[in-house]
Amino acid sequence: MGLGQAFLAGIILAPTAAYGATLAVSTFAGGIYSLSFTNNKLSIAQQTNGCGTTPAWLEYYNDTQSLYCFDESWSGGGTMAQYKVGSDGKLTIAGQAKTSGNDVYGRLYGGSDGKGFIASAQYSPSTITTYKAPLSGTTRLQQEKFTLSKKGPNSRQDVAHPHEVQVDPTGKFILVPDLGADIVRIFRIDATSGKLTACGAGQAGAGDGPRHIVFRKSSAGVQTAYTVNELGNSVSSWSMAYASDGSCLSLSRQQTLLTYAPGKKGGSTTKAAELRIVGDFLYATNRADQTFGSNQDSVAIYTIDEATGQLAWLDAGNSYSYYPRTFQFNKDGTLVAFGGQTSANVAIVERDASTGKLGKLVSTINVGSKGRAGEEDGLSAVVWIE
Repeated sequence: MGLGQAFLAGIILAPTAAYGATLAVSTFAGGIYSLSFTNNKLSIAQQTNGCGTTPAWLEYYNDTQSLYCFDESWSGGGTMAQYKVGSDGKLTIAGQAKTSGNDVYGRLYGGSDGKGFIASAQYSPSTITTYKAPLSGTTRLQQEKFTLSKKGPNSRQDVAHPHEVQVDPTGKFILVPDLGADIVRIFRIDATSGKLTACGAGQAGAGDGPRHIVFRKSSAGVQTAYTVNELGNSVSSWSMAYASDGSCLSLSRQQTLLTYAPGKKGGSTTKAAELRIVGDFLYATNRADQTFGSNQDSVAIYTIDEATGQLAWLDAGNSYSYYPRTFQFNKDGTLVAFGGQTSANVAIVERDASTGKLGKLVSTINVGSKGRAGEEDGLSAVVWIE
């Protein structure tokens, strides 16, 4: 490499090389970790606990430097935990509360600031539950139990399986993708009391198994929702419409695409996991496809049409992990952290902000014990603390 080329390479690499950040990681074995990412290298800064026996999901709120953790314990009871994140990335328990267990997702909603209450989803009990924030021996406010009129076409659709509680962009509704029922349940929020009132549902395709949902509003004002469908190994786009009286919103499914390039599909054990939006691109991870070799699964990348919200296949990227259950982009969209559940590693991967495509592996580190393919062990969640 000549001097000029070396100088240019230094310019290109400088933003990544100078980058320093903290990440939080949970594992199904009970460990909660703080990771340091400095000078392109990951290291474990802290290991703690406090989120029950089987931490499954993390939510971070930057304005309060608070991290919430939800326990997927199957023993008939679990623990929610709130951590205060110090300027050095250190995690300190700030509150705990007992739950009914089997929580796979949770987040804050309602109140005067959108953080007055906590909602969580329980996969096998077929329930969602709400609590008053903050956590300090918090008692349950409301629990909704879901049933099926008939079983779905997939053997896993024997009962309702709510997999997420997501707040819509207005903060007035909670949406619950139900993997077992093939619907996205919609609840209206009473911001003062925290009460949720069912007001409709969006119908997914038979056997899709919607798992998670995200939202995007275009510059033209087009509001679109997107789901990742675990059982169908697909993503769907949904048009959103709000009732003029504020009573509910409606979802109408517009499009469903596989999480693989046209003409390709996953195997018998592959399962789509998580989705994220950055700018004009949507990303969805595949578990157990090993597209890029042994223990290296793919992430599907789509472009989003600005006028219509429709998706188009772009590329498959390497997650540099096996069973990527969790992933998140940093705030400027130049890096993505993948959490390999079975490989029990966090992989930091470059992203080209202009093309949306993913690049080389920057750093990887093993966190906790490796899991077993298809089992609830290994690494469960990763978030950027920024």
